[in-house]
Amino acid sequence: MNDQVLRYDRMVEDALRGVMRQCLTLVARRGGLPGGHHFYITFRTRHPGVSIPAHLLARYPEEITIVLQHQFWNLDVGEDRFSVVLAFGGVRETLAVPFAAVSAFADPSAKFGLQYQVEQSESAILPQSVPASSLAAEPSKPADPPKGQVIALDAFRKK
Repeated sequence: MNDQVLRYDRMVEDALRGVMRQCLTLVARRGGLPGGHHFYITFRTRHPGVSIPAHLLARYPEEITIVLQHQFWNLDVGEDRFSVVLAFGGVRETLAVPFAAVSAFADPSAKFGLQYQVEQSESAILPQSVPASSLAAEPSKPADPPKGQVIALDAFRKK
C-alpha cells in the first residue's frame, strides 16, 4: 500500500479545521457569540484564495490575527472558507479566508486554542481583490493599528 494514501497528518488537520468550521457555523446561525466567548483567528494573508483590502495586505504582508467578539457582521461559513465584515479604523471591510490559510484559532474565554499547519504554495499569490499596483501606492510607514481589532497572537502562545 502506498504511504501517501493514508495521510494521517492531513486527516487530523482536516478534523481540527472542522472544529473551527463548526464553531463559526454555530456563531453565524446564532447571530453572535454566547457570553464572554470571542475568537482569535490568525491566517496567512498571501495564501491563495484570501481576499482582504490592499491596505491590510500592505500592513500585514504575511499574517494577521482578527478578533471576532462584539463588532463583526455578515459572518458566512462555507465548506472550505468563511467571510466576515470587520471594522478597521471605523471602516467596514469584508475579508474572505479559506480554512486552509488559517494557522491558529483560539477562544481565550474557554482557554481553548488550535494551531494548524499551513501548506506553502510554490508561489504565493496576491488575493484576487488586491491589484498589485495598489500596493505600491500604500505609505511606507503603516499607521498605528486600530485598537481592539488586530492583535499579535504571540502574547498568548506558550514559550
